[in-house]
Amino acid sequence: QVQLVESGGGLVQAGGSLRLSCAASGRIFSINVMGWYRQAPGKQRELVATITSGGSTNYADSVKGRFTISRDNAKNTVDLQMNSLKPEDTAVYYCNADVDGLLGLNRRNLEVWGQGTLVTVSS
Repeated sequence: QVQLVESGGGLVQAGGSLRLSCAASGRIFSINVMGWYRQAPGKQRELVATITSGGSTNYADSVKGRFTISRDNAKNTVDLQMNSLKPEDTAVYYCNADVDGLLGLNRRNLEVWGQGTLVTVSS
């Protein structure tokens, strides 16, 4: 099985910074897009940022200029550096990856989600 494990969430004051990390493990041939999504209480899950294996990035308008996504293809990891945090950034943040991997004995394109990590920004 392919798994994503996130770390780095926590409580921070408005204006502060946090860095989220996510590591993929399992029987992986390659990973195309990796990204971060978030879900605030009572709201739908939304895209925060994505990055391709070639390094192309995409950000939600609400985080442009404050968040930076990066990845290490050799280690199958993706990070999210979050600066100038605002109370409205409070949410559970989920790592996501499009993985070319093995499911049982079969090679498959898999969409994998992490378990989520809570980010709380106090005002």
